[in-house]
Formats: sequence, structure tokens, C-alpha cells
Amino acid sequence: MTRESRFTVTIALIVALGGFLMGFDASVISGVVGFIEVEFALTKIQLGWAVSSLALTATLGMMLSGPLSDRIGRRPVLRIAAVLFAVSAIASAAAPTFLTLVLARMIGGLGVGAALIVAPMYIAEIAPPESRGRLVSFNQLNIVIGISTAFFSNYLILSLGEQELAWTEILRLAEWNWRWMLGIEALPALLYLVALMLVPESPRWLAMRNREQEALDVLERVRGSADASRDLRAVRESIAAEAGSGKISLRTLLDPSLKLVLTIGISVGILQQITGINSVFFYAPMIFEQSGIGTNAAFMQAVLVGLVNLVFTIVAMVIIDRLGRRLLLGWGLAGVAVCMLILSYGFGAATYTLPGEAIEQAPADIDRLEIAAVAGTTYHSDTDFREAIYAAIGQEAYKRNEGYLLSSAININPTLVLAAILGFVASFAVSLGPIMWVLFSELFPNRVRGLAISFAGFVNSSIAFLVTLVFPWQLENIGISATFLIYGLFAAAGLLFIMRILPETKGRSLEELETILVRT
Repeated sequence: MTRESRFTVTIALIVALGGFLMGFDASVISGVVGFIEVEFALTKIQLGWAVSSLALTATLGMMLSGPLSDRIGRRPVLRIAAVLFAVSAIASAAAPTFLTLVLARMIGGLGVGAALIVAPMYIAEIAPPESRGRLVSFNQLNIVIGISTAFFSNYLILSLGEQELAWTEILRLAEWNWRWMLGIEALPALLYLVALMLVPESPRWLAMRNREQEALDVLERVRGSADASRDLRAVRESIAAEAGSGKISLRTLLDPSLKLVLTIGISVGILQQITGINSVFFYAPMIFEQSGIGTNAAFMQAVLVGLVNLVFTIVAMVIIDRLGRRLLLGWGLAGVAVCMLILSYGFGAATYTLPGEAIEQAPADIDRLEIAAVAGTTYHSDTDFREAIYAAIGQEAYKRNEGYLLSSAININPTLVLAAILGFVASFAVSLGPIMWVLFSELFPNRVRGLAISFAGFVNSSIAFLVTLVFPWQLENIGISATFLIYGLFAAAGLLFIMRILPETKGRSLEELETILVRT
């Protein structure tokens, strides 16, 4: 590896730390939901708001960050994102009410939106064509490392809180477990802010601002002297060709020449979310509890989900520039569809029967006389079982003891459920996870890249908000089997559509792709 290559990889890794914070911020809530639902006496829709509020403001962050990065530069926007992550973590940990928690999460959402848009855009603008897919995938790799770290951090804090150690009692890990889960993110956020001091500005942005000598200096550091002048000349020609295009606005994206790239970007952005990935990541312990394995085991299996996500993201990074975007996306979507349909079948075949011995051993806050009314009765869906328990002991008592009641009553194949969830995560990790961001960074021409990526990201985050908002309601009202069936059908339909319209983009420069994909 040359000195220039090492520098490029180092810079890409630093910038991609924004992905780590995004993944951590988004997934740490998975360990929190059960605790805040009881502490703040939340309804299912309120619980959905606690989770999805981050995605709501992420949509705003995405819309603002692209144009803002065109105005003030890529690097300053990333620094702002780092500050937002830190403020959100501290405010979330200290939140005295449900409303303040939601507002704190919204602050973090602005950072998520900025990091998701600007980090892959920056990496694509410094990366050579032959390794752009792998380097842009650093962002997705860091996202999944953040997700895995959040799952493990949640499990560790929960486990330590159960131990009677002097230092855990001083830190009040048992009492403040969910607050520590949220607050620990402040440390990597501050580290990211410091590390960004080492990152130069994007050479393409510098060239767009007529700072060509600075752009050339950066290109020489990332590409070497021999290639720097050629790359700058190509960027300069692209900028000159776009000079007469007029002011860039949302109306610009409606230009017929951008129809293909915008359709691909929006379709992939929607598809990434409606297949249920955020439901799995944000509510992983809740989903595993539905399979009856108990709270601690649910947290442990959530850690396993994070590890599988990490391993297969690394696999994607290794093969994405060899096999191409289209092939990986096709196989991955097929796997997503199959695994979601298996999950639907697994939970659909489950039955729920609360035996008498479970009632005798029930926690003290469950009225044994009242819950005895459902003893020995077999229910063929989670919704029927939940409604019967609600009628017997009330919703609040059920929420406090959901893990115990489900693990005592359910008759299901937990191995099938675990295998299907891990298969879904693996399929997503080698396809929709990294490829969406790679395509976002490749599809759009220079003159609209910031705005177009922001718009596609806005659509993606809007769907993420809706999916995470309604997931608890779906579990409550239509059941987990029907919810997974919907995700599987969306994945199957998306596979057919994407394979019809998506061309291969591997191995081509951004300027070359512009001449191919933008229909003049």
C-alpha cells in the first residue's frame, strides 16, 4: 500500500466514525424501551415516538446537511454533527420527563442526518474509482460497529447493574441503567470531534469554490502527484460543463435528465427501510422477548445480531468492488424476503398457554387470583394472549412482567426464529446496508450531488421514522407474524422492481457515471 493509499484509508476511517455514532445513537434505544415504557407509563404510540423521534429530525438533518455542506464545506458540517451527538447523549441521559427525552433524541437526529449524508459523500469525493465502493462502505461498517457496540454496551450495563459491587452502586447502574446506556455515547462523540481536526476539506468542494491550489494539494495527498493533476482537470471540466445550469433547487431534481438516477436513489432509500431493518435493530430485545427467551437472554441475542451484522458488512466490503452493486443487491434482497417470510411463519405457528405452575411462581406484583382466569387456556396468536392478560391483570402489570409471561406461555421454535433473524441481518448487511450509501455517492452528478443525496436521504429517513413509530403499535394490534409478513412482501416486490432499473456502477469514475446515467 502506497503512502497516499494509507492516507486516504485513514481519512476515510476517521470520517466514517460519524457512521459509528449514527449506529450507536440509533440502536442504543433498543435496550432502553422496556425501562422507559414503565418509568414514564408510555402508550405504544408514545414508545414509538421515543424511538422514532431521532429518525424524524434526521430527515431534517439530511435535507439541510447536503446544501449546507455545499455552502460551508463537508468538514465543518461533520464537526457540527459531532457536537450534536454529544449534546444529545448528555441530555438524553439526564432527561427528567418523556418530553425532554424525545427532544434530546431529536437533537441527536440532526447529527444522524448530517453524518449519514455528508460522510459517504466526502469519502466518495476523495476515493479512487477502483476502491470507492470499499471506502464508502467504511461508513456502513462503522454504522454496524456502532450498532454492535450499542447492543453490547446495553447488555454490559444491564449485567453490571445486577451485581452488588461498590462502584456499580456508586454509579447507580441498577437504578439508572437506561440513563447510562444513553449517556455513554458522549465519549466517542467528543473523540470524533477531535479526530476531525486531521481531516482535509474535500478536493471537489474546494474546486467548486475555485480554490484549485488547495484542491490540488489534497488530491496529491490522496492520489499522488501523477494522478492529482488529471483528477483535478476532470473535476474542473465537470464543473465547467455544469456552470451554465443555473441555480440549484429542488425543482432541479425534476429535470428529465435526472429521472433515472432519482428513481433509483428514492427506490433504494425506501426499500432499505420498509423491509424492517430498523424494527429489528431498534427493538431487538423486544422481538426476542416475544419468542419467550426472557429479558437477559434477549439482550444477549441482540448482541449476536450486532456481531452478525458486523461480520457480513465486512464481507460486503471485501466483495462489493469485485461482484458489483447489482448482483449483491439482488441476492441480498432475496435473502431478506425469505427470512422475513420464515419469521412470519414461525411466530404465526406459535401458541400461548400459561400453566398453573407459572402462576404460582409469578412475581409479587401479579395478582394470582386475577391471572388464574387465563391459566391452561391456549391462544393461537400473540395478540389474543396479550388481550387476555390485559383483561386479567391490566396493561401496566403486563408491561412490567412481559418477559416472564411470554417465556412462561409461548410454544415456539426459538431456533427457527433466531436463525431467520440472523439470516435477515446477514442478507441486509451484504446488500441494502452498504449498497444504498455507495449508490447515493455514485449516482448523482456533481452539480446536484449534495442536494440529491439530501433528498434521497430525507425519503429514507422519513420511511424509517414511520416504520419505527408504528412498530410497537403493529405488535400490539396486528401481531408480530403479520408485521413480518408485510416486510417480506415489500422485500419481494422491491427485488423485482430494483433489478429492472438498476445498472452496474462499479469501477467507473464519478464523472464517467455522470455521462452514462444522466440522460441529456
